[in-house]
Amino acid sequence: MSNNKRPILIGVAGPSGSGKSLLVDNLHKTLHEEFSVSIIREDSYYLDQSNIDPVDRPKKNYDHPDALEHDLLVKHLKTLKKNEPVNIPVYKFHTHTRGEETQHVLPAQIILCDGILLLADKNIRQELDVTVFIDAPLDICLIRRLNRDLSERGRSIQNTLDQYVQTVRPMYWEFIAPSKEGVNHIVTGGGKNWQAIDSIKKDITEKIKQI
Repeated sequence: MSNNKRPILIGVAGPSGSGKSLLVDNLHKTLHEEFSVSIIREDSYYLDQSNIDPVDRPKKNYDHPDALEHDLLVKHLKTLKKNEPVNIPVYKFHTHTRGEETQHVLPAQIILCDGILLLADKNIRQELDVTVFIDAPLDICLIRRLNRDLSERGRSIQNTLDQYVQTVRPMYWEFIAPSKEGVNHIVTGGGKNWQAIDSIKKDITEKIKQI
């Protein structure tokens, strides 16, 4: 980083399949020409399930906060705020395990972080300077989740639908939807809402001036 100012931390949450990753990627595109930017995904912090029989791993509730190592994420956010690098886990969705390797993330002027349960954890939330919630219809989210799980995560249609009914939808109403309260930006229309992206960028730019 070019100065001693601490990074600005941005948290983007919303239901699975709402367009969080795309929004973060598009934010990165609009910001990196002016600022240094690093990205952290909450998905990286899923707990390793290698101690569980592979047959039983898909039965776990991965939409509950207890499925994630949020304490480590908070620690990493605090470290980045000190302008120090972190090594984040690499989670393998096909096997529900963490790889031996890690991803080295450098401090930057702006840290973008996204995840379904990001804003449901008060300890994470208090580290963030700007909060964003993507509000998307659940039927659209399910379609996107199906496409992603089949093409990227080695899941079957039935497995994805079973998981959606048993945990994804119930956990959305219990943990994710309530985390929308009090956020700085509510985004509709998915990750390509450029009007919202421009508004978030302006907010981030103002926050940088204030630090």
